[in-house]
Amino acid sequence: MTLSERIDALLPLVQKPARYIGNEYNAVIKDPAQVDVRYAFLFPDVYEVGMSHLGMKILYHTLNKRPDTWCERVFTPWPDMHTLMSERGIPLFSMESRTPVKDFDFLGITLMYEMGYSNILLSLKLAGIPLLASERKIGKWPIVVCGGPCAYNPEPLAPFVDMFTLGDGENCVHQYVELYKQCKNAADPKAEFLRRAAREVDGAYIPEFYDVSYNEDGTIASVLPKEGSGAPKLVRRALVNDLSAADYPEKLIVPYGEVIHDRIMLEIFRGCTRGCRFCQAGMIYRPVRERSPERLMDLAKNLVACTGFDEISLMSLSSGDYSCLGSLAHQMVEEFMPKRVKISLPSQRIDAFLKDTLKETQKVRKTALTLAPEAGTQRLRDVINKGVTEEDLMRAVDDAFSEGWSAVKLYFMIGLPMETDEDILGIADLAAKVRARYFAVPKDKRAPGLRITVSASVFVPKPHTPFEWCAQLDAQTVRSRQRLLKSELDKIKGVEYKYHEMDVSYLEAAFSRGDRRLAGVLIRAVEKGCEFDGWTEFFKKEAWEEAFREEGLDPVQYACRERPLDEVFPWDHLDCGVTKEYLIREYKKSQRAEITPDCRKGCQGCGMKRYEGACK
Repeated sequence: MTLSERIDALLPLVQKPARYIGNEYNAVIKDPAQVDVRYAFLFPDVYEVGMSHLGMKILYHTLNKRPDTWCERVFTPWPDMHTLMSERGIPLFSMESRTPVKDFDFLGITLMYEMGYSNILLSLKLAGIPLLASERKIGKWPIVVCGGPCAYNPEPLAPFVDMFTLGDGENCVHQYVELYKQCKNAADPKAEFLRRAAREVDGAYIPEFYDVSYNEDGTIASVLPKEGSGAPKLVRRALVNDLSAADYPEKLIVPYGEVIHDRIMLEIFRGCTRGCRFCQAGMIYRPVRERSPERLMDLAKNLVACTGFDEISLMSLSSGDYSCLGSLAHQMVEEFMPKRVKISLPSQRIDAFLKDTLKETQKVRKTALTLAPEAGTQRLRDVINKGVTEEDLMRAVDDAFSEGWSAVKLYFMIGLPMETDEDILGIADLAAKVRARYFAVPKDKRAPGLRITVSASVFVPKPHTPFEWCAQLDAQTVRSRQRLLKSELDKIKGVEYKYHEMDVSYLEAAFSRGDRRLAGVLIRAVEKGCEFDGWTEFFKKEAWEEAFREEGLDPVQYACRERPLDEVFPWDHLDCGVTKEYLIREYKKSQRAEITPDCRKGCQGCGMKRYEGACK
């Protein structure tokens, strides 16, 4: 039997076999004999999640536009499937051609979430690829390249990865594919490629070219390039300045089964000017770069025509801040309402609540309105530089309820720096006030069926933010505050409360702030069966605790320790564009609960102007 036939034989035995069929509408199929570079793009989670990831769609499209390259998708198989694959000797394979992943030139991996790290190691094992980069020196193994937001602290994965790329991938991926073609005939192609990539590829970080030294207390003393490596002391991110000219998918793969975001995702702009101090994305994706309305309309028409999706989601970190949102929404509704295609704004700031725009976008059908106050009191919203007030929230829900909404989702965080129990009680107080605003609308004018959902995640301090020095709140206090909030919300009719398990957030914080020594913890955890750690039903708390103990490391020292301002971080040799001086300044302002204005209203000196073409 061929490999493809052996895979087909497994499909009747597993859940959701559409995850592994491939051959979806708009998938790219090429003749492998006609390309120079084979690129496997791994999303280290199940198919439904990976197929909803915009970054994968963009890089899949831009690579497959090249006649010399074939990019194929790979996902981590669900446990029922990968168990059968291991039992029957079936290696991890690509969706398009069902080629074993170990036979590709590149294995690209996106790092969206620290809880996907165990799946990366699991996927390498399933592929038959040695885990450690040092074990792939001899033999024909794919060059393992990782990018995405977690690449801004890649150190826990450093021993497993040949190259990380920081920043926007649309340009740098072409740089290193071209470089690989130049190096293919060298005496040692991989070594030559990595040596040159460190100097020639925007945002390239090659871990093996750097030495890490530690202080006696276990903190980092330095991360410095090895002598003679040619690697830079500070790795600067790749940056796409003109988003309208940048590649964007003109076709989207249409899955056979349901996926998490079963719709067209249209990135209207990249970056954010708001400066929320907890938000890593708001720092690492600076500066703001908008796509023109003309380009967005052209893309939307093409994507609706070639997919049949009935929803277009206008994506960004804060879609209400798009400068042409009103006119764009009106044009799209005029164009697509006759086709029953809905226009949605998934990311809506309270103070940018645009009544007329949302009224336009909800003409086809209404969905729940999502707002993110983040904190329950004004003092704490000022600490985190959220820049919104209770009046903004009340105005937003007044407008929504008067226009026929009856479902509202409110997002908060528990465990923010300088938080008190009073801030937790403030969340319940806001929920009660939102409920009262609904009933303030005359009965004959309001929509029936009020639903208020309060979601409270656990704050995780992230690298390259003003809160990177802060400790995560200890588990006992977090759980106490979760119980306090639940008891208060239970008193309010029509409010549903959702929260995150502390154990997962605790591990996320440890790896978010971790160093290379955590690689050993990862290896041990995967050996103990850890996988799909972001999925509650698979998370193995005890196995992770054992893995840390066996490596002689304390996760509390990573997650719950406040850092002095002069401490060297594992990521200090990586430049996201925002300077350490700016982050320190913002951290000190947070301690005074002092607001920093939106940088669209005037430059705040974050450091992005050091990048040519940025902050135009």
